[in-house]
Amino acid sequence: MDTLRNATGETATARRVAVVTGAGSGVGRAAALELLTGGWAVALSGRRTEPLEQTAALAPAGSAVLVVRADVSQPDDVAALFSAVRDRFGRLDLLFNNAGTFGPGGVPVEELPYEAWRHVVDTNLHGAFLCAQAAYRQMKEQAPQGGRIINNGSISAHTPRPHSVAYTATKHALTGLTKSLSLDGRPYGIAVGQIDIGNAATDMTAGMQTGALQANGETAPEPVMDVADVARTVRHMAELPLEANVQFATVMATAMPYVGRG
Repeated sequence: MDTLRNATGETATARRVAVVTGAGSGVGRAAALELLTGGWAVALSGRRTEPLEQTAALAPAGSAVLVVRADVSQPDDVAALFSAVRDRFGRLDLLFNNAGTFGPGGVPVEELPYEAWRHVVDTNLHGAFLCAQAAYRQMKEQAPQGGRIINNGSISAHTPRPHSVAYTATKHALTGLTKSLSLDGRPYGIAVGQIDIGNAATDMTAGMQTGALQANGETAPEPVMDVADVARTVRHMAELPLEANVQFATVMATAMPYVGRG
């Protein structure tokens, strides 16, 4: 089920249009709300409708919000998502490819079940590809042509944490996806970049403040940053003219153990 809210009666086509996956919580919710504050029309996507509706309820008055339940690892769900966006808004200016999962934390590689590996790969990599492909097709075909895709990488796209083989492998792969899409999108005015985030304060990182396993085998608390700071970075990247692109951005808690990790 999808719903649209536009209290002012303004036509959605007058606004820039974004799709945010994983918009029911964390970085996705914060980024979606930041874009809505900036006047974007935003399609909120995720696996469960209720958290998406909760995000929509936080939108500023007069916002254009479309809620579409979709599992990004399922091709039919992704096709339905972008079809709904096209039918309601008529075009697409931004995909924030944010949906992702860490998988079972703290599991040594030799004990990681194949099903868990596959779930992380299906969501983080296959899902990102499917959404990017659908967005790319629409941006190439629409008039005026073009748009922007921002992939949510991670600090783990550069340096792993202990016992994070599935997550780290997918985030490294996402960097290759970003580079390839960026190159292939040039002739069509499609700009593609990646934001690599470290220790934003979300449910996913809640345990880091009490103690996270370090590369030396010790467990230590880690600082976090306000997720709103990530959201503002996403919006900055999104609102650049298509002639300019942030290819890669790293935004992280200043004192987190990343530089020199290991």
